[in-house]
Amino acid sequence: MTLQQLEYVLAVYRFKHFAKAADYCQVTQPTLSSMIQKLEDELKMKIFYRRQPIEPTPAGRIVIDHAIAVVRAADRLKDAAVEEKHSLEGRFVIGVLPTIAPYLIPRFFPQMMNAHPDMDVRIVEMTTVQIKRALAEGQADAGIFARVDEMGDMQATTLYFEQFFAYVSKNDPLFGKETIKTTDLANEYLWLLDEGHCFRDQLVKFCSLKAATTSKRAYSLGSIETFMRIVENGKGVTFIPELAIPQLSSEQRELVRPFAIPVPMREIVLATMPDFVRFGLRDFLVTTIREAVPAQMLKASAQARIIF
Repeated sequence: MTLQQLEYVLAVYRFKHFAKAADYCQVTQPTLSSMIQKLEDELKMKIFYRRQPIEPTPAGRIVIDHAIAVVRAADRLKDAAVEEKHSLEGRFVIGVLPTIAPYLIPRFFPQMMNAHPDMDVRIVEMTTVQIKRALAEGQADAGIFARVDEMGDMQATTLYFEQFFAYVSKNDPLFGKETIKTTDLANEYLWLLDEGHCFRDQLVKFCSLKAATTSKRAYSLGSIETFMRIVENGKGVTFIPELAIPQLSSEQRELVRPFAIPVPMREIVLATMPDFVRFGLRDFLVTTIREAVPAQMLKASAQARIIF
């Protein structure tokens, strides 16, 4: 049994597909399949059912649970060695919310990688639930998301605070208002992200949009950018985060409306697990990100209500 075999097992478990797992591990599919078969022969048990999608057997589930712990411990040993050298090198995977990534990552990531070409930082867009799972299973080293009620044992460092804004069609009655009250949204044509996105969940909670979960007006599997295009072409209201505004044209900014006091705000954090050891890289990332956002976003506004 080798660490490499366990890594191959976890890749198949993650992707539920041998070819995709092989691509991720940068080996051929026959090589990956052969290594897993040898491990199964050694353990005298089948780890996976050979049907699509690939799922673990009951015995395989036990192997996977132990493999997660072993690979995680090995990764932490490598991390500790890198940290001891005060180095920024080595692979570092960050899960980032889709409602954060398009607006935050361009502000710091290209510049950081140009200044430190030896760094191997990988950005993967995930929902909050996916980030928490990836951290727990060792598939990600850190997560950037909005603080939620259920943080578990994660260690969270505040990066910045971000307001929500309404994005209103010129054909909508709310276009004539300077600020938006939550009561204004009761009968609006709202374009909201699918359930499971904390951006949506936080807005539904703040605005008391009890009917939003069953609304026929919801656009499944949409994105903020998609909803913005719909609004720009004359229909309804959607919501955007504060960091999206600097990317807007002058015409687009005419559609932006702030909320009336108290304004909804989310706290963006960088989270890691308790066994995380690469403190030098974490602190470097925190400082770099804070320097990349507007100074006024580093503190919560007294007129805001932070929602989780």
